[in-house]
Amino acid sequence: MTFSTRLKEEISSLNSSRIVIESELSAIIRYDAKISKKSISLSFENGAVARKVYKNLKLVFKVPIQVIIRNQKRLRTKQIYILEIHEKIKEILQTLHIYKNGRYKAIEREYLADKEQVMGFIRGVFLANGSINDPSTSGYHLEFVYISYKDAQFLNKLLKELKFHSKVLKRNNRYMVYLKSSEEISDIIRFFEAINSLFYFEDIRIYRDHKNMLNRLNNCDIANQEKIMKTANIQLEQIAFLKKNNLFSLLDEKTQLVMNLREKHKESSFQELADIITNKYGYKISKSGINHHFIKVKKLIENYQKTK
Repeated sequence: MTFSTRLKEEISSLNSSRIVIESELSAIIRYDAKISKKSISLSFENGAVARKVYKNLKLVFKVPIQVIIRNQKRLRTKQIYILEIHEKIKEILQTLHIYKNGRYKAIEREYLADKEQVMGFIRGVFLANGSINDPSTSGYHLEFVYISYKDAQFLNKLLKELKFHSKVLKRNNRYMVYLKSSEEISDIIRFFEAINSLFYFEDIRIYRDHKNMLNRLNNCDIANQEKIMKTANIQLEQIAFLKKNNLFSLLDEKTQLVMNLREKHKESSFQELADIITNKYGYKISKSGINHHFIKVKKLIENYQKTK
């Protein structure tokens, strides 16, 4: 079962007020129904969503509904739940602000007068044509798919009013309203009041964020170690040059000590060399002090090369 399926099942189990139910039904029938003068036909792959719509239509309109279950065979066999209504068509469509005077009516912002209605409408859109990737298997992605650009833009404006940074994208002959931010997708699930799905999503998100942070830290450690090794190799080459050209004895005693320790501790950082000298030889020195000794060596080599 996909994460979207589980989320839709949880939303379908929630009890809502009459005003939220009507807003949900308005979105579901508007975007997921085949409508004619004599019938409204709705089909669902999710049984829980089908039961919710059936229950709410009965509650609000007290209308007889024919239920048809079909087995669809493509890659695998799955059941399709079809709800058909043949009575009170005009009343349903007018009450839900879908038709007016026998003509399709574009959704108006004034119809969604308060936040409860907005929540119900967006939940209905998600049940009709929305999906969210499972955060444990892929990137964060929520989308609502529309046939009409005008309808996609309306939802996009609603989401922006709620401070979501949604975008509209044309894909083939459809329009997709989508979110990529994990925090905003989490907020949408919270907005839907789907608490169990929210806990699951947040657990995965926290785990992935923690894992990404550890990877960044590990990458940083690796980069630092590579930098230390590269610097150490250059310094070892400089020490070898001094010894080959009988220049090592020209260094003062403390610089010679630092050079000898560098040869002995090839993978140590400046700070680690400073700690060894401070603890073992009682000569207090900082990592900038260590660097100063290597600057001496570099200058000695440069002066030697100039004279040569």
